[in-house]
Amino acid sequence: MNSSPDSNNANAAAFTRLVEIVARLRAPGGCPWDREQTHSSLRAHLIEEAYEVLGAIEKNDDRNLQEELGDLLLQSVMHAQIASEENRFAIEDVLNGISDKLVRRHPHVFGNTDVAGSDEVLRNWDAIKKSEKREIETQKGGGSTPASILDDISSSQPALLEALEISKKAAKSGFEWPNAAGVLDKLREEIDELEVALSGTDKTRVEEELGDLLFTAVNLARWNKINPELALRDMIARFKNRFVQMEKSALEKGLELENLSPDHWNDLWKKAKQNEK
Repeated sequence: MNSSPDSNNANAAAFTRLVEIVARLRAPGGCPWDREQTHSSLRAHLIEEAYEVLGAIEKNDDRNLQEELGDLLLQSVMHAQIASEENRFAIEDVLNGISDKLVRRHPHVFGNTDVAGSDEVLRNWDAIKKSEKREIETQKGGGSTPASILDDISSSQPALLEALEISKKAAKSGFEWPNAAGVLDKLREEIDELEVALSGTDKTRVEEELGDLLFTAVNLARWNKINPELALRDMIARFKNRFVQMEKSALEKGLELENLSPDHWNDLWKKAKQNEK
């Protein structure tokens, strides 16, 4: 859909309406629930709405995606409204901030920089981001303790995504395997160490070794440009579909799932996997 003055005006009016509605909900005489909310209390809702957007995308459901994007946008407006009430920042600051950032970090679009492809775009983005951080630290007067490159990675996101972000940052600083084969060797090493831990009675060590294995698997995903969170979500979807088929097959044969032998389960699984293809 092409942008036009009329569509721009309609977009601005629609966004202004949402901002005004949220302000009314938060105002005296508004909604008791909305007035009670804080940045902290809304954290779980923000994560939930983000995942519901992801679910709508995975289902290719435009109607649901439209609704869920609205719910996610509401979270941003709510947080901005709360901050505005505390005289910290307003929704205009949020909008101008992200607009300025996009222009600043896309000099190949809004400036005279030439890029060869998306890889160079990402390299430029990271370089500009580092420059911005140095400027911010300078404005703050610096500090005796240098900031870690991992400081800006949120620990409130899913562990697989956090592991991926940490892995990327560490690799960019030079803490990296020379090739993908090295990551695969490390994965085998972690499996061996987990097997040793499982042969003992120390549950803490088992947990640690399992964590090492998962983190190495995330690195292997990164080397192959695969998002491990999405890969796992896709696998969960496949598992659910196959399991439902297994349930139907067993029911058609008059079998009770709880009484199936391991071999029978395996046969049903293979059949469900073949049907999927």
